[in-house]
Amino acid sequence: MDHNDYIKAAYRSILRSDFADAITLFEKAIAASPDDAEVRYRCSITYARSGMLVKALEHVRAAVKLDGEKPEYRLHLQHLQALQFVQEAKKLLEDEVTETHNPYHPVTLLKEAIALDPLYGDAYVWLAIAHSRMNEHVQAIAALKEVMSLHPDDTGLRQLMKDLQKSLQKYIQ
Repeated sequence: MDHNDYIKAAYRSILRSDFADAITLFEKAIAASPDDAEVRYRCSITYARSGMLVKALEHVRAAVKLDGEKPEYRLHLQHLQALQFVQEAKKLLEDEVTETHNPYHPVTLLKEAIALDPLYGDAYVWLAIAHSRMNEHVQAIAALKEVMSLHPDDTGLRQLMKDLQKSLQKYIQ
């Protein structure tokens, strides 16, 4: 099989929701044609959709290295990097032992995520949570307003805004 046959088979697997098989087939396509940036990019998307961020990043970085002119490769890389920053910040925020790390580090990571992908709503939500945990309620509300402008009909965001406003009122009193 040549690499195009593997790609076609990978897409058939995706249509059957067999993402593990699709990844295997994309990897075979890469082995058959290692300098094909498009195959690396497609493989990265499949890894990302399967929740395998490290492998997704590996392949999109290879795609960008092979063909840095394609904006979709760079945008995908930026989104995956933002996702990685949010995951790292989330882990730090969920860590019960807050004395072991700088409380502003999650905020820095989340701001970097937003700079990389300004449309990634989860980054704003976690930024609001990070600010709120440090009793920076005004900044938390500002971050939440940003994500609400991206998702104006999200009732969960509205409820979170009410909770943050209540926290601010308690903090002021």
